[in-house]
Amino acid sequence: MRRIRVTVSYDGTDYHGWQVQPGLATIQGVLEGALSQIEGKAVHVDGSGRTDAGVHSLAQVAAFTLANPIPLPNLKKAMNRLLPRDIRVMETAEAHESFHPRYDAIAKTYEYRILRAEICPPFDRRFVYHYPYPLDEVRMIEAARLLEGEHDFSAFAAADPVDGLGRSKVRRIFSSCLVRDGVRLIYRVRGSGFLKHMVRNIVGVLLEAGKGNVACSGIEARLEPGCTIPAGPSAPPRGLFLISVEYSDGSCLKPASDCPEG
Repeated sequence: MRRIRVTVSYDGTDYHGWQVQPGLATIQGVLEGALSQIEGKAVHVDGSGRTDAGVHSLAQVAAFTLANPIPLPNLKKAMNRLLPRDIRVMETAEAHESFHPRYDAIAKTYEYRILRAEICPPFDRRFVYHYPYPLDEVRMIEAARLLEGEHDFSAFAAADPVDGLGRSKVRRIFSSCLVRDGVRLIYRVRGSGFLKHMVRNIVGVLLEAGKGNVACSGIEARLEPGCTIPAGPSAPPRGLFLISVEYSDGSCLKPASDCPEG
């Protein structure tokens, strides 16, 4: 049996997120369907994380076990032939038998794109959050930096079925920055891991800061242990991209820098 790692890029617009759900189109479900045709029996696919409905990925990492001896280049071609055009396998690689794309990851990077132009071009509408209204971008940039470090992100997390297990919601954010890039505001965050809807909730709060509804002290208050401020508001999923997943061997290290130029 072979353990194989793949890097997958997808437009998440028409999918109900990563995780398999009965009767719904999901990225995991479509990948498993394609691989099952290649293997001739059911194949389970593990992912590095569960992107939400409507969220996109440039480099989701997934892994699965196959008995089929098909060479990796042919496997990539076969998968892309069977997959819909909004899901593409970009890379394939052999992995050690115990490799898990989620539990072995040491960092992930997400990017959220906000279009500030008066009009959103139709070809951008699926991949940005169009917000042409006034914002204090300087305040937003300052607020984004406050999220760096190790904090309890309970106030930025949506309710999750695993909450009953009492797992810690402390995460380490290595970098958190917001920059202007032409007519776009780009928020990029790199961390050890992320909670359900965490990045979208961060962006939602940053937008509230830009509107003048949340001060920087309000951001800091949300990071205090035991904070009871409700999570949100949550920014729409269409502006969010999983940019990269990193591993201790240096693989899948996609971003040239933590923050985009601007």
